[in-house]
Amino acid sequence: MNAGELIKQAKASLVAANERFGYKGGEEDQAWDLLIHAWGQEPGYDDLVPPRVRQRFKRLVARRAKGEPMAYIVGWIDFRDFRLAIKPGVFVPRATSEFLAEQAIRRLRARRAPVHLDLATGIGPVAVASARSLPHARVLGLDLSRRALSLARMNAAALGLGNLTFMKSDLFSGAPRSLRGLVDVVTIHPPYVAAGELGSLVEEIREYEPRQTLTDGSEDGLGLVRRVAEEGVDWIRPGGWLLIEVTPSEFRAIRTLLKSAGYTDIRSTHGSMRYTRVITGRL
Repeated sequence: MNAGELIKQAKASLVAANERFGYKGGEEDQAWDLLIHAWGQEPGYDDLVPPRVRQRFKRLVARRAKGEPMAYIVGWIDFRDFRLAIKPGVFVPRATSEFLAEQAIRRLRARRAPVHLDLATGIGPVAVASARSLPHARVLGLDLSRRALSLARMNAAALGLGNLTFMKSDLFSGAPRSLRGLVDVVTIHPPYVAAGELGSLVEEIREYEPRQTLTDGSEDGLGLVRRVAEEGVDWIRPGGWLLIEVTPSEFRAIRTLLKSAGYTDIRSTHGSMRYTRVITGRL
């Protein structure tokens, strides 16, 4: 059996899986990624696939069809113009967060020696994007997960980023005290799903990604956002920004929180993908 025939067979299973998860399209690309991962090389359409590779490929397709995220299966995810290593047990970055990174980079670019704190950084997509785009910036990625931070450090090293540091921290608590009042931009894509709404998430997310990366356990899902808004006042310099990626429905509640904490220029912004919003607030 050649590669093209194998891809056609797999595509039907992947179409059914993606429909179950609420996605449309991309099945052929997924199938090719899985075949490349199984074979360790990129085959041509007419290349004959060895039996051992076919068996491994079918096992990978079965994992995806059951709901396991593609990123966990192949061990990587693309974000902007770079690739990040990833393993099960950490949050899978979304393409929507590319807009969060863009918003941060735009605000940092014109500053002479900008400082960027990325909270709940996970494997570091936003922090890495900022550090790559702004070599003159000091970027810190903070997270509680040792597993995520290990991958983040590995990703930064693989990309040769000397201006990026990852630290274990509960929001701002582990950040260097010398940065208090000097941070230009704080970013966060918080776990904002209300505790009682986890069951409504698609199986791919609900059954595979760590619970603590999806919800902070609060009734409305905004427990961490409240803390960031309040604590950020002590860390962000005058004229600096807080950028929060959340679902669009949370804008009014977050706007109220930011106003109460003293932020101005509060807006709900979005990129080409409108599934989430980046809420912006300035001190």
